Amino acid sequence: MEDNTRIRIEDLSVIFGRRKKDAKKLLQQNKSKEEILKETGCTVAVNKVNFNIQEGEIFVVMGLSGSGKSTLIRCINRLLVPTEGKVVVDEDDILNADESRLRELRRKKFGMVFQNFGLLPHRTVASNVAFGLEIQGMSEEERTKKAYDVIKTVGLQGYEEKMTGQLSGGMQQRVGLARALANDPPVLLMDEAFSALDPLIRANMQDELLDLQERVQKTIVFITHDLDEALKLGDRIAIMKEGFIVQNGTPEEILTNPADDYVKAFVEGVDRSDIVTAGTIMIENPTFVDGKKDGAEMILRKMNQAGVNILPVVDEKDHFMGFVTDQDTSRLRKKEVKTIRDIIHDHSASVYEDATVAEIIPIFRDTSFPIAVVSKDNKLKGLVVHSAVVKEVVGREEKEIEQIIKEGYDI
Repeated sequence: MEDNTRIRIEDLSVIFGRRKKDAKKLLQQNKSKEEILKETGCTVAVNKVNFNIQEGEIFVVMGLSGSGKSTLIRCINRLLVPTEGKVVVDEDDILNADESRLRELRRKKFGMVFQNFGLLPHRTVASNVAFGLEIQGMSEEERTKKAYDVIKTVGLQGYEEKMTGQLSGGMQQRVGLARALANDPPVLLMDEAFSALDPLIRANMQDELLDLQERVQKTIVFITHDLDEALKLGDRIAIMKEGFIVQNGTPEEILTNPADDYVKAFVEGVDRSDIVTAGTIMIENPTFVDGKKDGAEMILRKMNQAGVNILPVVDEKDHFMGFVTDQDTSRLRKKEVKTIRDIIHDHSASVYEDATVAEIIPIFRDTSFPIAVVSKDNKLKGLVVHSAVVKEVVGREEKEIEQIIKEGYDI
């Protein structure tokens, strides 16, 4: 299997205070953050953190204030030197790079976007975006062209010669993002980048970032204290508490299988319908009818053994064909119809494994059948039934959900 790891963090710890050596010894003895603070006066900001970030993914680190997330991101480009551990980006050991190499890595490897925009108010949008290129000694013509190109990428075309003070907060943050992208770095480090924005602008910027990522495919490390933002943006999420990573997984894994009570408290009340997918709630390897060789007696026997009155039908290549019911199968047994194809409900709904519950619920309004989960080439993977949506995801009583589906209300 090809290794697409872009960033590797190994046993990373950051300790603030004068007695770091004493604190490190206590850390190695698995003393708590409170015990180390009491005995040494040192604060453990990051505690033995390990994770890999894959090329092209948005990796979100989230946690409450003081959890260590902003300290962690600053170790990646060595704005902050950790007490111990390793940070490897591609093949570069960031922590052992000399000053010359470190400057080169920061210039070519990383772009950084902060919560406060950090723009130069006496410069235009284009001049702000090109500032880093100017420091590198790029010619004015070349850096202006690059700046205009990336300004177009972030949706600010037409504002190139405006002063940054004339722009809204969301537009200023786009300028900051454009500046980070100007040198085409493979890695973007975004520390609470949208936290200072109004809620509506913030939501728009999140959408803009996802659209941008579709086009540029950067490796993004995104820091936030907002769970909804983390769930919306993250391909994977690491949740931090007191310097530790308590869970690292996809949004769906964190919602459906929280690692402990701390994570469970975080995700309580979250609308899961836009996150949880058919692949998670489906019945895997369901009983099915072989459309080529099963006759009426075999179909009814399978239904009886499975305790159901409806089964999916597949062809000889496991392609989903539709559903048959016990009533229709009885008609086949009585020879009221000639073949199994005469009783297949072949307009039955099917979805891919990555379909969300929010996408599945409307389908149930138009059918009493289960929903088939199929692969891209239409092979049957599983079934989603009404009760799975109710029990596993929505968290409402079945009668209530039936009424919602019937009346077409949003959940």
